[in-house]
Amino acid sequence: MVRAPRRATLPDKEAVRQFIENSPGKVGKREIVRAFGLTGAERIGLKTLLKQMAGDGLIARSGRRGLGMPGRLPSVATIEITGLDQEGGLVARPLVWEEAVPPPAIAVQPSREIRPALAVGDRLLARLAPDGAGYRARPIRRIERAPERLLGVLSQSPEGWRLTPASRKDRGDYRLAAADLGGALAGELVEAEVLPGRRLGPRAARVRERVGSLDNPRALSLIALHQHEIPREFAADALRQARHLPPAGLAGREDLRDLPFVTIDGEDARDFDDAVLAEVDSDAANPGGFWLWVAIADVAHYVRAGSALDREALKRGNSVYFPDRVVPMLPERLSNDLCSLREAEDRPVLVARLRFDAAGHKREHRFLRAVIRSSARLTYAEVQAAADGRPSAKLERLRERVLAPLLDAHASLYRARRRRGPLELELSEMQVHFDKEGEVSAIRPRPRYLSHRLIEDCMIAANVAAAEALEDLALPCMYRIHAAPDAERVRGLARFLASLDLKFSLGESLRPRLFNRVLEQVDGGQHRDAVNQAVLRTQAQAEYSPDNIGHFGLALRRYAHFTSPIRRYADLLVHRALIRGLGLGEGGLEDAEALALARVAERISAAERRAMAAERDAVDRFVAAYMAERIGQDFVGRIAGVNRAGLFVRLQATGADGFVPISSLGSEYFSHVEAEQSLVGSRSGRRYRLGDEVEVRLLEAVPVTGGLLFQLQDGGRPPARQPARPGAARRQRRR
Repeated sequence: MVRAPRRATLPDKEAVRQFIENSPGKVGKREIVRAFGLTGAERIGLKTLLKQMAGDGLIARSGRRGLGMPGRLPSVATIEITGLDQEGGLVARPLVWEEAVPPPAIAVQPSREIRPALAVGDRLLARLAPDGAGYRARPIRRIERAPERLLGVLSQSPEGWRLTPASRKDRGDYRLAAADLGGALAGELVEAEVLPGRRLGPRAARVRERVGSLDNPRALSLIALHQHEIPREFAADALRQARHLPPAGLAGREDLRDLPFVTIDGEDARDFDDAVLAEVDSDAANPGGFWLWVAIADVAHYVRAGSALDREALKRGNSVYFPDRVVPMLPERLSNDLCSLREAEDRPVLVARLRFDAAGHKREHRFLRAVIRSSARLTYAEVQAAADGRPSAKLERLRERVLAPLLDAHASLYRARRRRGPLELELSEMQVHFDKEGEVSAIRPRPRYLSHRLIEDCMIAANVAAAEALEDLALPCMYRIHAAPDAERVRGLARFLASLDLKFSLGESLRPRLFNRVLEQVDGGQHRDAVNQAVLRTQAQAEYSPDNIGHFGLALRRYAHFTSPIRRYADLLVHRALIRGLGLGEGGLEDAEALALARVAERISAAERRAMAAERDAVDRFVAAYMAERIGQDFVGRIAGVNRAGLFVRLQATGADGFVPISSLGSEYFSHVEAEQSLVGSRSGRRYRLGDEVEVRLLEAVPVTGGLLFQLQDGGRPPARQPARPGAARRQRRR
């Protein structure tokens, strides 16, 4: 314990703060009294002083009676392992954390003394030491080991109850005793824990939660929700807060309700967080120039830092979009009402007003808080039809004042984009369609219109302006960063392209244009999809960070997300920073938030990766449900992946991905040639290469896992598993 100098009077706040900060062990009121030699009357004053310091954010509570510095963890604490970092190391969070800002990240060191090995969900007593922006934990002992959990479908057979896992990685069934069913019935989707012990045959499990019946088509997205632990229910205090929020008024805002803002979104969109408007610049010094207005829902007005709504939004990090549902970051009272820029309704916004010259160079920007009234809710298809000369009656009325200026402005922005040279990947996205009963009725490529690019370029311009504005203000910014590709990945791409007789110069400075030249060579050819996927796999993953390294893919030196605060927490932080820096009223970034940006960046980046994986898995399952009615049919596809185990084939009509086991290719031995992404037969020399067109027969489709099994129709032999009969998957799901 650090000894403070003896004094006869109550110490001031700075002396107490320094004592707590410099003390290596636990500090409480008793330790402060002893260190400063305080008497009975002074102890009463100390209690008031500590309460004031906590209210001012100078100190924070640590445990039941301990005190510490804000954002700091004690040297010994109980932590819970919550996941893995990018290198596969364990990360944890403190079991007790009462501050408004997120807790610091904790990297858990491996322990040879604790057996079995540490796993996600374990609770530990650990020694903590500062390590950069976070902490390093050395485990002392395991307090509680988390039971292994899995999601699966119950079934009953003559041998008893069985649980078939929903994950493709878990291939074995589990057995359940009747007493461990928890009331669940055959055909139900359940979450179970694996029971300890092992014997010959399936492992034992016990039902912990009944998720839903597979008779409901929406159960397929429920699997993804549970597997990836996507929060679904909002806390009661957050819902209560949202329910009692009054609509924003005009006070402190500019009245822009007479300007003809429009929203342009997909036909099935429910929340509208951006509206746009373009006007010709009347300044003779800027011939051909224009003003672009980008109005974004003012979520920061309603969601204040540290509030119940803010905690729920940070916990989610972003909205998650499944084919059949949306799991929003904010309650519907906000996402679909108060913050949604609905047609002919007054809504509070944060507006980026941007001035460009005829070549698409930005000359100036300004941010303001305002109220707008959207003049029209438009869809991408409507705008595209109008651009093609087939306007609807609504767009005919808006053509001269709204549509024509927007299209002219976009022409300039697009020219500037081409000069900048961002990465121009062409990746087809499949859209799942449902019938009235909720069953998958079709899977088609999602249309890609000029109107999509129009909105994208407008949003990029506003995002760049937001990052520049915060830099000018010398305020913290939550950047959207994208690192240049790893050198080893680039060399691997060059080897693959060489196998296709495509040149990729490793001697040139690495820029997006270098990849674009390759993509242009294969545009319209048989290797288009394969090369686009290969280039995509070469790229680093974009993430959030308060430290700017630029955005490689967009070829931008600075970039931030500003345009979607309804569905991304990063955008909300950027809004708060702009409000604070520009003096735009309440709801600005607080000091505690600014200090925690690095930890929040890690958290929301992880949440984004989690959401993307869940969305991908859900689409796979709906595609498998659609294909389950087509077992035994033949399809044309292209080889989308090659490894030692076999081929991944993507069907051209639906975009469905399935697997061809190497054992089904024939009796000869096939070698995996990694450099050219191919399998080569040892006797025949038969070669299956990435991008090759093949004909396959669908042997199996499992909606629960999203798995498809194919057989090549060029002489290969069927896999050992027997094909299911047409319609069997749906009948099994309904049973």
